[in-house]
Amino acid sequence: MASARAAVREQLAREVVHWSTATDQLGDVSRFASVAAWRSLERYLDVALETALRAAVDRLRRQCGVVKARLLAAETEAELQGVHRELLAYRRHYFTVETMLNFYGQAINTRTTPAQGSYLGACDFLARESLRLLLEPLGLPTPPVLTYLDMGLGASIMKYGLRLWDGRSLSPVAAVKLVHHSVSPTSLIHETGHQAAHQLGWLAELAAALERGLGGQIGKLWAGWASETAADAYAFVHTGYASVVALHDVLAGEPEAVLHVQPLDPHPTGYLRVLLGHAMCRRFFGAGPWDVLAQAWTQLYRLADADEVSAPLLAASVPALPTVVELVLARPYRALRGKSLAERIDPARVRPDALEALARSGGNALTRSSDWIRRESLRLLALSGYRMASAPERSGEVLREQQDWMQALGRMAAAA
Repeated sequence: MASARAAVREQLAREVVHWSTATDQLGDVSRFASVAAWRSLERYLDVALETALRAAVDRLRRQCGVVKARLLAAETEAELQGVHRELLAYRRHYFTVETMLNFYGQAINTRTTPAQGSYLGACDFLARESLRLLLEPLGLPTPPVLTYLDMGLGASIMKYGLRLWDGRSLSPVAAVKLVHHSVSPTSLIHETGHQAAHQLGWLAELAAALERGLGGQIGKLWAGWASETAADAYAFVHTGYASVVALHDVLAGEPEAVLHVQPLDPHPTGYLRVLLGHAMCRRFFGAGPWDVLAQAWTQLYRLADADEVSAPLLAASVPALPTVVELVLARPYRALRGKSLAERIDPARVRPDALEALARSGGNALTRSSDWIRRESLRLLALSGYRMASAPERSGEVLREQQDWMQALGRMAAAA
């Protein structure tokens, strides 16, 4: 029968071997995403991801080496107990790294088919282009973007540079989740709006402007909604009415949810978000199909049906929406180097008449020429979304055309 100390040492040594072997297996990225899916990534994205993931595994390996050395040096029961505590910390670290690898692996694995890979490659390009147009003139870097598909109702983002599960790694890409039901993926641009606002440091300044500009309880309410309001405005300046329609289709749920003001929720109440999109269109485009959308919205979702707490807040916010539009889109900010968002990204470029002029100018080449597609990709997205919304009977035809040019854009991005 071994001594108690020898028995503890033997079991600790066995556990260290187990977790050391498991760590070595984490180093094989093909365990988490297929080789074909990895190859579908643009090279810069592949390098950014693989470098960050391997660095996380290397840190884990070094921690394992420390535990091994402490075990070899341990002589007393107290020292062995110390090794046990370090081994438990190492196990916890292992699972955070595994979670990180699994997250990115599942995201990459949504590109396993050529068509899906090209589509998501196009989404990567669109997202990065929206960021480049705003950040590059301000001297800020455009981060890598990884888009992926998942189930659910709305899109989301894990911002570039945020600290990850292991508490040490930083997100090497802006990882944007798109959902299967999105026909025109303008939600992608809403999510990159969160990334842009984060990099610019705009949100505190915008929240203060909303609180001061609106005043009272409504000002405090909208200040808490600054992040989502900024992202909605960012999607609007890049894709126009298409972003408003897409947002409408996500938010058009049960009346109790649409009309309810949820304390501490960073998202404006659905009722107000759709009407804010309408107010943006009226401010920059004038009259148009968005007026019909707003009319139907207020008929389907009536303020009279809101609960007693939400009703007065909604009623006070509706007449303030034009002011919100001015504050988020037309007011200059230090974060934007003394200009407004609408001055940095002119919404007039995605006004319906401007989009139709683009279509006439490009003709058949607009969705076939690599030069046109690459140069006008965001306005093509805006045009597709606008046409599907304003002429739903043509949606099938427009969607097929959108799929074709997005596939072409994804292939171009991969080739580059």
